Amino acid sequence: MSEYTIVKHGAPTLAGIKTGNLITCAFRTKEEVQQDLRRWNRMLTRKHLRIIPLKYMDGKVLLYIYRPSSLRKDLKDPVVREILRSCGYEAFSEADCIGTLMRRLRDSEEFPHEIGVFIGYPPEDVNGFIRNRGRNYKYSDCWKIYGDVDSSVRLIRKYRHCTEVYERLGKNGRTMELGRTEKVGPKKKARARFARSKFEISTEQILVIDFCSEVS
Repeated sequence: MSEYTIVKHGAPTLAGIKTGNLITCAFRTKEEVQQDLRRWNRMLTRKHLRIIPLKYMDGKVLLYIYRPSSLRKDLKDPVVREILRSCGYEAFSEADCIGTLMRRLRDSEEFPHEIGVFIGYPPEDVNGFIRNRGRNYKYSDCWKIYGDVDSSVRLIRKYRHCTEVYERLGKNGRTMELGRTEKVGPKKKARARFARSKFEISTEQILVIDFCSEVS
């Protein structure tokens, strides 16, 4: 599993503006996947991130990269809990919810669409999709929108812009070095990350996951 794959499919989560992302990768053996994940988690845990396998399927593995603190916060939302409860979830800790999601991915005939709340989709959009079985949406882009269209579209654009910045930095020869912070403007000891509510600082001024020049 390459760094490019992590960046391309997980940029908003790496940046701290999204709870999680899903990544599908081809693999040869489960042992190889576990070895890669141990290597990545040694780096990612320094940034309070985690990556785990949700499901193995036909030579591919569905990975979940996420911020545990953000997921725990999301799982306290009464709307999120009601969505999960309606899908058969009985306990709402991080471990319980991920465990139930993994079982549903393994055993359910239909894809568990509540997965949207695990990856930072607005709860009203996730709930609307489930209730309407994917129909009657107001707008469709990265996901189908049932709630506030303007708010969700702004969120989608922020996620997309973040991914574009990360990909551009990667293509320009930058590599990830997790675990550092950057001074930004007048703010001493500012953490190098995107603001959650809006881009308060130019993405060219702040290196969110601490890209550094590649050393030969």
